[in-house]
Amino acid sequence: MTRISPRYLLQFGEPAGYLDFARFGPPSHAVLDTTASLLDRSTKAGPSTVDDLMRQETRAKAAAARLSGSDTDHTVLLPHTSLGLFQAAFNAPGGEALVSASEFPANTYPWARAEQAGRLTVRRLPLGNVTPDAVKAALTPETSLVSVSAVDFRTGYRADLAAIREVAGDRLLVVDGIQGFGVTAAPWEVADVLVVGGQKWLRAGWGTGFAVLSDRALERMEPILSGWTGARDPGLFDDEIHPADDTAAAWSISNLSPITSGAFAAALELVEEAGVEAIAGRIAERVGELEEVVESVGGEVVSAVERRAGILAFTLPGHAAEQVGAALATAGIAATVRPEHVRLSPHASTPASTAELVRTALERLTKPVRFFEAPVVASATSGDLLTALVPAVHALAAMLGPGNEVLLHDLSRLPDSIVAIAGDLTGRTVGGPMTDLLLGLVRRGTTQDLTNYETHGPDGRAIRSSTLFLRDADGVAIGCLCVNRLSDGAPKANGHEPETFPPDVDSLQRFLIGRAVAKAGIPVDLMKKRHKAAVVRELDEAGFFLIKDSVDHLAGELDVTRYTIYNYLNEIRAT
Repeated sequence: MTRISPRYLLQFGEPAGYLDFARFGPPSHAVLDTTASLLDRSTKAGPSTVDDLMRQETRAKAAAARLSGSDTDHTVLLPHTSLGLFQAAFNAPGGEALVSASEFPANTYPWARAEQAGRLTVRRLPLGNVTPDAVKAALTPETSLVSVSAVDFRTGYRADLAAIREVAGDRLLVVDGIQGFGVTAAPWEVADVLVVGGQKWLRAGWGTGFAVLSDRALERMEPILSGWTGARDPGLFDDEIHPADDTAAAWSISNLSPITSGAFAAALELVEEAGVEAIAGRIAERVGELEEVVESVGGEVVSAVERRAGILAFTLPGHAAEQVGAALATAGIAATVRPEHVRLSPHASTPASTAELVRTALERLTKPVRFFEAPVVASATSGDLLTALVPAVHALAAMLGPGNEVLLHDLSRLPDSIVAIAGDLTGRTVGGPMTDLLLGLVRRGTTQDLTNYETHGPDGRAIRSSTLFLRDADGVAIGCLCVNRLSDGAPKANGHEPETFPPDVDSLQRFLIGRAVAKAGIPVDLMKKRHKAAVVRELDEAGFFLIKDSVDHLAGELDVTRYTIYNYLNEIRAT
């Protein structure tokens, strides 16, 4: 086991099931304490308060420079990666920029916008890992700049920056380091422009980041997007426009919050204290443990194996990614779910026990549920707990009498979640789906009990319903018990849209698509991209993509390819 500073580990308190650091890293106690302290100082402002607070920027720049192997003259703080990449694109010397087609949008839009503005032309690398050979094959005499991500956000593939630097020659090399800086040992000094955001692996919170510029970048890149804080003598207010500074400060547009700068400094200093190699080693161990779990339940790892960072992407044959993600969420495990796979990304503070949490959640999907077993015992699994309740469903319905219906749902079997039903008030059977209301709640992670609300059945009769979520010993929702009974009079408003009780999955799909199209307010054959994207957004929020083969079904209904649906989903979930 990789040794790491106990003080570093004690700084974090995220749940054991949090495996989404490639999306957001919960900040440390040091970041929280620094933020609170600086805010407190700002509320008691005195003659020197502002000047004192502004020194946090120097502190953060110094820490970033030390970790990147540079100095403060070559370092500038930025509020996020996107601004740094826009700076790089618009400040570039012209010519041709070589950019991967499979980058995260933050590293494609800046180059596209700069091309639209006539600043440069963009040449795209083919899809796939950005390797030195791929870069070399794509270079042309007009190529003046190569832009790459240090770590692929989908697969965790670590680009060979040193080798890419070699094949790029004297061209500028722009590196998006957000998925690797502070958690992977890389030769950051080979980059002419290194841009890093602090909200993911650095765990500094949103609004934090920096860029480091080489001498070559300072010489060749004209600071078009340079504000008053990026000018020489920024404190001299003489009604003149000053030239941009000769250092990386030229990329500054305005003062950043000293509160976030202080928080960023605290986060970077924690990384320094623990050491990047120790952090990287611990993350590699956790990724290896998760890989073993995925393979043990029949999953397929689709992310990088060689040259990988802290990302593990996988699929589970026979189960849509949405289903796998829902099962993980039900077990209290945070992950990124994309149409094509599920992405896990642990950190050094992730405990070894997390792998077993993932194993238990995935086994519930891959192992058949057994019914009518002996009563559950204290050590029973979640599946056994639900199985033990099946006889109680029929007993409860018998006690309530005619005009009532009792159902039991197993959330690991979405969307065909009904495992027991007594009564025929809604005309459903075992193996049928949950209602649209319940599906949407599960998709949004809302598992609060709903009691005594009114809706209407398939035949229009008023029904009074209650839905109680069943939880395991850790408080994680694993199923729900629903009771429906006839009500006197017409249904009353309950704060939700009218609930639908589909008899099968096909009916549920048709209803959800029809409702989403109706909300778009335009027939499918007249829809433009924005209308179809709105339909996909509505269906995503409704839990439609928890249904197996839903992407293909929707693609046929909207007359687009399945890859178009995937693109819509990626854009929606990236916001």
